[in-house]
Amino acid sequence: MADEDPLRNYRGKRDFDRTKEPRGRPGTRDEEPRFVVQIHDASTMHFDFRLQVGDVLKSWSVPKGPSTDPGDKRLAVPTEDHPLEYEEFEGVIPEGEYGGGTVIVWDHGTYRPLSHDRHGRPVPFDEALGRGHVTFRLDGSKLRGEYALTRFRGGGKDGKGEAWLLLKAKDERARTGGRATPDPRRARSVRTGRTLHQVAAAGRGAER
Repeated sequence: MADEDPLRNYRGKRDFDRTKEPRGRPGTRDEEPRFVVQIHDASTMHFDFRLQVGDVLKSWSVPKGPSTDPGDKRLAVPTEDHPLEYEEFEGVIPEGEYGGGTVIVWDHGTYRPLSHDRHGRPVPFDEALGRGHVTFRLDGSKLRGEYALTRFRGGGKDGKGEAWLLLKAKDERARTGGRATPDPRRARSVRTGRTLHQVAAAGRGAER
């Protein structure tokens, strides 16, 4: 039986009296599905890649971040579903809380599902995810063009051990060379123009 609350795992890991992360509310958006890429300076620096599927953001931790180079295969490890409001979250998660560290919104926008079967017929995005391979076209401020997520290792019943690859397709938006991957410490928020360092400094100032 499916969990009636898809955010149970998300909420169970967080103390909302301490963290300013959104608790999440029920309901779906009628517009095009959204995506967000956040840079998260926690115990290890990584990127969080999230795609709206229904009323949640399906999420993957991408240690090296998304690349515009089709030759780069980026490891993407699934994490818990996040609420739709998390697309706007930027700030400092308190030390001692799950994921404690600084978060900025590096990119966000809409995406268009492109998955189809061997006969060229469209496949619902959640169904394609279940099968372990989805293709989609991003329309963000920074990331544009076709990408794919492919599961290459399944996990146990608890999902632990599952791993995917995030890949850029060879299209007009593909780029190679030094600018294919963002430098997380120099990168700026698409929402506020701030760096991780600036957000962290503002967070420390607010605590005084």
